[in-house]
Amino acid sequence: MKEQIKRILIIQKSAFLGVWTAPLLLVVLYETGLYQEGLLAGNAQMEYILQSVSILLTIGLIPFALRMFNLNLVKRIKELPLQQALKSYQIWSILRLALLFVPAILALSFYYLTMNTTNLFCACMALIATLFCVPSENRIKNELDLPENLND
Repeated sequence: MKEQIKRILIIQKSAFLGVWTAPLLLVVLYETGLYQEGLLAGNAQMEYILQSVSILLTIGLIPFALRMFNLNLVKRIKELPLQQALKSYQIWSILRLALLFVPAILALSFYYLTMNTTNLFCACMALIATLFCVPSENRIKNELDLPENLND
């Protein structure tokens, strides 16, 4: 059991690292000039559309991802046998990070395309929301109501 928790933790940490690495890589690519920034700056209609999409994704997906995971944890995952609960927990944790990744990467891309800081704020909010999902062994045990001294 402890091995399975460690394996889940490695996968979750890798996903969490990926959620933070991709936006940082995007920033580096734009800031070094490898990607051209401001391609849509000055196009008021496109700026408005991208800004609206960014805002709607951010205000929609952040609460949905965090609340959906919590509801699923309480109503479904904790009711499963332990092996299935761990697998389900892993899948839903990755899904939650993916739902937070979407507005982060899109809003950051939209920021560099339009140079509109509203999109940058949306990307920052989505990335900050991922901090509520930092994986740890204690977190897994607490969320699944497992004993602290879990034996194999």
